[in-house]
Amino acid sequence: MSTYPFMQVDAFTERPLAGNPCAIIFAADSLTDDQMLAIAKEMNLSETAFVLKSSVADVRARYFTPAEEIPLAGHPTIATMHALVETGQIKLQGDYTKISLELQVGPIPIELYPAKTGVRVVMNQKKPQFLATLSPAEVMPHFGLEATDCLPGASPQIVSTGTPQLMIPVRNLEALRRVRLESSYQTFRQNAGFFGPHLFCLQGVTDLGDTFARHLGFAPDVAEDPFTGSATGGMAAYLWHHGLISSPTFVAEQGHWMNRPGQAQVEVVGPPEDIEMVKVSGTAVTVMTGQLKI
Repeated sequence: MSTYPFMQVDAFTERPLAGNPCAIIFAADSLTDDQMLAIAKEMNLSETAFVLKSSVADVRARYFTPAEEIPLAGHPTIATMHALVETGQIKLQGDYTKISLELQVGPIPIELYPAKTGVRVVMNQKKPQFLATLSPAEVMPHFGLEATDCLPGASPQIVSTGTPQLMIPVRNLEALRRVRLESSYQTFRQNAGFFGPHLFCLQGVTDLGDTFARHLGFAPDVAEDPFTGSATGGMAAYLWHHGLISSPTFVAEQGHWMNRPGQAQVEVVGPPEDIEMVKVSGTAVTVMTGQLKI
């Protein structure tokens, strides 16, 4: 039997029991893929992060949902960086620290700033790829909506900043409340070739928010993700690319209707026609530490 230190961290929040929880398993180099997936199923969270040594970056991480490995994810990145700083494995260099994180998609830059919860993590997501555009009539019924519930003048599109997500703009919060997965969704997802659906509108649920989103899934993954950092990056790229926002910086909200309120600061870098990257940043708090014995 081997022992691995672990932490559970709530990401995209400044208080415990909010935002999106993530388990972080340290010194995981000896674990097999099957063991990582089994541990993710045991943790039963949106994602579990595994910290490993890297030959090309300062640190490496792999992210697993209860169902599969995901090449890039936001809230595990925020949570993992918080955990590494809190445990002293990454040391802040004054007011600004930059490191590299190796993920399945390759190394990405991470910026770290001191914050009252320990550290604010800025995740630099990769240059967005704008993939298949789908019609509202084709997409919306899989989520219990009508084609007219789509944001007028916009169409759903698969966008990837490392993980392909289906961006679905809806007209308002009322339509977002009515979203539910229909039985047809799984077949639709498999045929369309995306990881998850990100439904959002151009309204926050607090005075601070500019957007609000929901990100749904099906067993063995969680039914709804409290805050989805990778999809927030894809959403930002989509909105800026299609001229649906007037500023490349905004505040994204998610999870409030689940009693897990989360918030991220978002910045799109580059002109709408040639976006270089998307920055998604947030803070996190530790809620649990322990030893995993397997």
